[in-house]
Amino acid sequence: MDAVSNVLVVDVGNTNVVIGIYRAEVLVASWRLATARDRTDDEYGILARQFVNKVTTDPIDGAIVASVVPPLNSTVARMIEGYFGIHALFVEPGIKTGVALKVENPLEVGADRIVNAAAAFEIYGGPSIIVDFGTATTFDVIGEKGEFLGGVIAPGLTISSEALFARAARLPRIDIKRPAHVIGTNTVTNLQSGIYFGYLGLVDGILARMKQELGPQKIVMATGGLAPLLADDSEHIEGYDADLTLKGLKIIYDRNQVSGRSRRR
Repeated sequence: MDAVSNVLVVDVGNTNVVIGIYRAEVLVASWRLATARDRTDDEYGILARQFVNKVTTDPIDGAIVASVVPPLNSTVARMIEGYFGIHALFVEPGIKTGVALKVENPLEVGADRIVNAAAAFEIYGGPSIIVDFGTATTFDVIGEKGEFLGGVIAPGLTISSEALFARAARLPRIDIKRPAHVIGTNTVTNLQSGIYFGYLGLVDGILARMKQELGPQKIVMATGGLAPLLADDSEHIEGYDADLTLKGLKIIYDRNQVSGRSRRR
């Protein structure tokens, strides 16, 4: 089939919807929207169309979506069809991902984790570990042949701190950031230290145990919106790839083009 010039990649998460556009093999731009389950396909479509028009007025030739919010799937599908004139490919059972799921119940594995595994193996090789800092923090293990071996799901940094603020009436709501010192000298710096270094300890503690079980690995990479806050201080994270999920979506899109699953109406 003809080479695709413009491909829309969409990552639907619990906190954000990330939209990117590829021109050939280059991710030329990406945008982040708050996930709103009551937002209509027209509302998403108007925003997405405005974003895309900033970088190209050429037709969008294909689209692929990874979603962990099933109630939004039909909304996103209608948005892409209505505003871009194409049927979107969804990362779901039956498509070619190139990722063998070596777990007890493959249907339980989230689309975002499959996409991250595809990108990580293609770009960095395996065995490797991917830490995705999102609403939840996921630790994904990719084997030497690119298979998904399992991992860990932990409460995300933001929802962990929100639980503290909600249950402790006298504690102020604060910005989550790295404090200058571990030992705080006021309530705000006490909280920042506990949240930041406490969560960093969770991340490094899990990674240390995973590396012991996995043995030698190629790399431990971080991705996700909160990764820049923690990755540099981690003892085990070796790099940060902000666009890993979008890269994985493009990789999986390309693997499915012989079937023509994503096509213009």
